[in-house]
Amino acid sequence: MKRLILWLACWALLAITPIMAGAHALDPGYLQVQPLNGDTWRVFWRKPAVSGAPMEIDARLPDSCTPDRAEAESTFDGQAFVTQWLATCPDGLAGGQITIAGLEATRTDALIRVTLADGTDLTARVTPDNPSFDIPAEMSGWAVFQSYVALGFEHILEGWDHLLFVFALLVLIRSPGRLAGAITAFTLAHSLTLALATMGVLVVPSPPVEAAIALSIVLLAVEILRGGTSGDQLTARFPWIVSFAFGLLHGLGFAGALTEIGLPQGDIPLALLAFNVGVEAGQLTFVFGVLALYGILRWIWPRMVDVLRGPGAPGTVMLGYGIGIVSTYWLAERVAGF
Repeated sequence: MKRLILWLACWALLAITPIMAGAHALDPGYLQVQPLNGDTWRVFWRKPAVSGAPMEIDARLPDSCTPDRAEAESTFDGQAFVTQWLATCPDGLAGGQITIAGLEATRTDALIRVTLADGTDLTARVTPDNPSFDIPAEMSGWAVFQSYVALGFEHILEGWDHLLFVFALLVLIRSPGRLAGAITAFTLAHSLTLALATMGVLVVPSPPVEAAIALSIVLLAVEILRGGTSGDQLTARFPWIVSFAFGLLHGLGFAGALTEIGLPQGDIPLALLAFNVGVEAGQLTFVFGVLALYGILRWIWPRMVDVLRGPGAPGTVMLGYGIGIVSTYWLAERVAGF
């Protein structure tokens, strides 16, 4: 039976590896526009690679800018195609529109970060359905909040490693009260390190953090597999302590993403709060989605209760092996990338 379970877990890994291998979704396009002096702006444009060639999308600045698009060919940096140029915008950028031409024909999105002449940082995500960003003359607090809630929500739902950690908690902890306590501790911990790292109080290199996040999932997978042979696992006895400790690591991972996005000067606390709210909303959406799916499957196939009844059950063991194989792959990949 154990060999059969391991065999099924390996086949499950082969099925999902193409999707989860990088632990994150396809990298979006990234446009950064920063003022240099007077009417001159520095533009950095990075677009994803598709089959070894640049994705057929283009960044277009407001019509008043010259040039309003890249004139030089992009160069490959090992992951994406990058172009940089200087643009003259005599009317500034406030009140103008930036468009990612061709985005409507893709299934990815693009992140736009603009620094206005007064130092105000604006960040927006554009999608195939809405490929343009109208730069406001003045960004209201509510607009900042909405923007960063959306960014946090999307980040957690595109972070396969963070979601797999939460899923492992759902598999490991069966008591509703203990599960609620573990998720609350995880939330408090990553909120703490997210704030400290974003404000510059904690400075930790990203590669070790990403590897440690993968290791945290491996350890939860081991706990799941030990459940059938021992009742004294640390996670079973003190789930909130384990969740809090690992949540500190995951918060550093969130901070790395938020640092890349940037925070608007003058609204840093609000943007930080909004991003964290978005992360929590995405996390709860995932948890409720998994629980709803489990309820539907139980209704369709009542025997699932026996398959996933508790520690040592065939379905639980199979999930433990699947989680362990994927997270070990991530750990090896990230350590090799140091």
